[in-house]
Amino acid sequence: MHRGTRMAPVVLVAVLLVLWELIARLSLLPRPEFPTMTGTAVELVRLLGTSQPWLASAQTLQAWALGMVIAIVLAVPVGIAVGTNRMLYRSVRLVIEFLRPVPSVALIPLAILIAGAGLTSKVGLAVFGAFWPLLLQCYYGMQDLDPVAEDTARSFGLGRFARFRHVALPSAVPYIATGARIASAIVLTVVVSAEIVIGAPGLGREVFVAQTSGAYETTYAITFLIGMLAWGLNVGVSAAERRVLHWHPSQRPVEA
Repeated sequence: MHRGTRMAPVVLVAVLLVLWELIARLSLLPRPEFPTMTGTAVELVRLLGTSQPWLASAQTLQAWALGMVIAIVLAVPVGIAVGTNRMLYRSVRLVIEFLRPVPSVALIPLAILIAGAGLTSKVGLAVFGAFWPLLLQCYYGMQDLDPVAEDTARSFGLGRFARFRHVALPSAVPYIATGARIASAIVLTVVVSAEIVIGAPGLGREVFVAQTSGAYETTYAITFLIGMLAWGLNVGVSAAERRVLHWHPSQRPVEA
């Protein structure tokens, strides 16, 4: 990869930050609701020197991790089962198509009634949001089998379980990894949204409290922190995906 290609995202971010500062300095947007970039950066540094954002980040990450693990444990086996049994897929297709479009945020009142305004509600909503992309990716992976590889395995006398292990599962793993990457972003979005609406401990609640109290620089600083957390999680999940799929053609380095 050329150096210019690597530097392009950094340059773009720098340009956007400069534009932010100029727009705020020239009062093109209302002040103090739109603070300067430098003021927000100073506030972010101040916050990071206290325990408040670290504790809130840990609470958000805890809900994210639990939501991801539970969603994977539930969705992957179901997706594999549905993908390998056409009759089962026809039986549950209506339920999937009915529940899949329902946004997790719409279930917040129900979650509060069932589990209260705490960690359980956040995790439950996150699992619901992440379950469907994971399930569908597993299903697509099980359907996208190479018929030549499957026929070859059958001709060598491999049984049903051996064909699943050596042919079907390796074919589905890239789809499952893609589903996990999609689910990771969904889970963080749902968790932060639930913290804002429910008031459960975490970065979302910190943003809401700062905004309602008129601390706009703090609001922008915590929002920026959430963005950095999302970027870090995406980098981590992508790195794990590359490690798991090191054998897959999609992970081969692109020639310059």
